[in-house]
Amino acid sequence: MIELLKGDITTLEVDAIVNAANTSLLGGGGVDGAIHKAAGPELLMECRQFKGCPTGMAKITQGYRLPAKFVIHTVGPVWRDGKSQEPELLESCYKASLQLALDFKFQSIAFPSISTGAYGFPKEIAAEIAISAVKAHLDKYANPSQVFFVAFDDDNYKLYKQKLHI
Repeated sequence: MIELLKGDITTLEVDAIVNAANTSLLGGGGVDGAIHKAAGPELLMECRQFKGCPTGMAKITQGYRLPAKFVIHTVGPVWRDGKSQEPELLESCYKASLQLALDFKFQSIAFPSISTGAYGFPKEIAAEIAISAVKAHLDKYANPSQVFFVAFDDDNYKLYKQKLHI
């Protein structure tokens, strides 16, 4: 049910990839910029209609030029001190994304490491939250039947491999 991949999330042929977006949903750096670039200008046009997204929530768009049919955009928290609801908000990102996957009856979804780049969330804590949220969802629901964690770099890949015991 849970798989770990190393590579570029924009190349995956899944029902949905998750975008670690900013509150504007209008593109940015890191995975957000890569997804917008790979999906094409239509993604930006659809995202403009939302007029943003609050931290911890998620919105869904078409995948356009991506192999993935849909993109679930979720806004992770910026790490401050760990005492400003960052862990709860990050968990909410995963829950909200998985709820959309359930609502749309997706069989497969791929997650990047949310908030660990420019937003500075400690990678180890973020991985624990991500894995815990996904496992809790899969304990309750059959969908999605495949969940991928996609690590772009060696550090995240090794960390998730260790945390997933694979």
